[in-house]
Amino acid sequence: MYDYILHQQIKATLIKFKIGKEEDDLSFYSRLISNASAIKSLFDELYQYHPKATEQFDGLIDTLTAAHKKRTAVLHKKDAAKAAKGLWFLSNEITGMSLYVDNFCDNISNLGGKLDYFKKLGVNFLHLMPLFESPAGESDGGYAVSNFRKIDSRFGTLDDLKKVQQKMSAEDMYLMIDIVLNHTSHQHEWALKAKQGEKKYQDYFYMYDDRSIPDTFEQTMPEVFPEAAPGNFTFIPECGKWVMTVFHKYQWDLNFSNPAVLVEMLDVILFYANLGVDVLRIDAPAFIWKQIGTTCQNLPRAHTILRLLKQCVQVASPGMALLGEAIVAPKEIMNYFGTSNFIAKECDFAYNATQMALQWDALATGDTRVMLAAQHELLKKPYGTSWITYTRCHDDIGLGYDDYMIQQASFNPYQHRGYLKDFYSGNAVGSTAMGALFAVNPKTQDARISGTLASLCGLEKAIINNNEAEINTAINRIIVMQACTFFIGGLPMLFYGDEVGYTNDYSYLDNSAKSYDNRWMHRPVIDWDKNNNIDTEGSIEERIFSALQLLNSIRKKLPMVADYSNLTWLSPYNIHVAGFLRQLDEQRLFCFFNFKNEVAYVDWQVVKEKGNPPALLFDHWQKREYIVGRDKEYLIVEPYSFCLLEARQR
Repeated sequence: MYDYILHQQIKATLIKFKIGKEEDDLSFYSRLISNASAIKSLFDELYQYHPKATEQFDGLIDTLTAAHKKRTAVLHKKDAAKAAKGLWFLSNEITGMSLYVDNFCDNISNLGGKLDYFKKLGVNFLHLMPLFESPAGESDGGYAVSNFRKIDSRFGTLDDLKKVQQKMSAEDMYLMIDIVLNHTSHQHEWALKAKQGEKKYQDYFYMYDDRSIPDTFEQTMPEVFPEAAPGNFTFIPECGKWVMTVFHKYQWDLNFSNPAVLVEMLDVILFYANLGVDVLRIDAPAFIWKQIGTTCQNLPRAHTILRLLKQCVQVASPGMALLGEAIVAPKEIMNYFGTSNFIAKECDFAYNATQMALQWDALATGDTRVMLAAQHELLKKPYGTSWITYTRCHDDIGLGYDDYMIQQASFNPYQHRGYLKDFYSGNAVGSTAMGALFAVNPKTQDARISGTLASLCGLEKAIINNNEAEINTAINRIIVMQACTFFIGGLPMLFYGDEVGYTNDYSYLDNSAKSYDNRWMHRPVIDWDKNNNIDTEGSIEERIFSALQLLNSIRKKLPMVADYSNLTWLSPYNIHVAGFLRQLDEQRLFCFFNFKNEVAYVDWQVVKEKGNPPALLFDHWQKREYIVGRDKEYLIVEPYSFCLLEARQR
């Protein structure tokens, strides 16, 4: 729609920044004009009645144009190459790993020397956990940022990051880093100036002279960390005010009802884009809009902000995708992909935290019915978006799926969740897991689960017992969990250390900055002597690493595994086995995963019911061929094993 005033404003900006007739400038102009009306509409939805709305919208357009001018020719070329591929991030040829740089290899410079390790594994996408400056002892693992543009000295420098990014790009590898939108460290420049009494910067946060408004907020706001950080406000003696601190007292929530905050953070986002970042992980987007009388989570205007940021990124850095780190209920997560006129126009990625937790549910119970009960929600993900799929990450495991899903599987929700907590903390009869409960709520007894993949799968206990049979079983559990993650759809993301079976690291207990947070037990410091055991045939490290290598190679040669919203769940002929079909045109892959420590029998009818029954199936995992049997004959799936069956003609 033509808007004379808006387009005159854009024209003035283009002249000011000397946008010319070069190909890159013309492309930018086309994107800006195409998205301008949506950008203005979303901005007005948030700030139409703000006294500085016009001034700040001018600043937003200037920010977009300045970022475009700073974008290098190499990145413009990369943008064009991604555009030519279409939705490049849906590819089956991308596999990721998430890691803490210091724990993995000390610093960013050393990371450049580890690229061959990733290539050997088949990983071509790296998520580097928070890198930017944060105060020692008050960093929240790097999520309390004191300078959005300065790499923390523990990791190196901004130049080091640029060099690694360039080396990764030359190897056709992708980079993801974090942006912490919800809050800053209390040591950030804005917070320091707010403490000194500068009104401009106090307005960047939720700051109040007394407890009246904070107490009103508290009536409906839950506590994120009820043990470690009760309450949502902290008194600041330097200025005599209360500030909102939802996560920790040293993390001040940014006030996005102030448009200046949005423009400032957009500038940071585009600064990261111009570093060559391929995917930007937006931390805690569910919290970025606050409103009295609500939980201050998942509010409609939080989605408006994300949509506005997406439109802006498309204009200034179209090759960068956005990941919304919203760990919320299955129905709620869909909103982060966009709704109404913005379906598939909000976040490109979301974490499939629900599926991750459901796999842990199935592993503990040997029963896939709860997993199946949740799929009708997860299948609503719109085409053109994708999941980050994962078995473990830096965070805890929450059991956030709905009670009715548990009830549909004939379990009592309270008792079922209690069993899972007992199982993974090693307190259930027959459990081999060695995890721990995190963020226990003393009022509700809600809790989440910490522990490495290997320790939760029983490897730590098996090694302590020096029991080879238990070790074999634990490794099989690890591999079946990862295999399901790899093939269910999305971009699979390994967590560092899991590729070689790291068990819990308890050294965090000796560090006062970490000892209060048991999630550090699954954030190990890498011992490269241990990792080098991948070259020792038959070692635990080699067995797990080699299995992941094979999963990677299988996935990358099967086009039907790309995320084209082409996942179909199969009838549950055996409640211990999760089965689904991945199909692209005439290419079909039937996947079966046995979560029980018993042999499972699956009626061959399961591969016939979707039409065009296959006569032959080739299992890419076991490298064997099956002739499809008659009904009441069975596919046999070994304990904690799986089949990746491609339909073939005789």
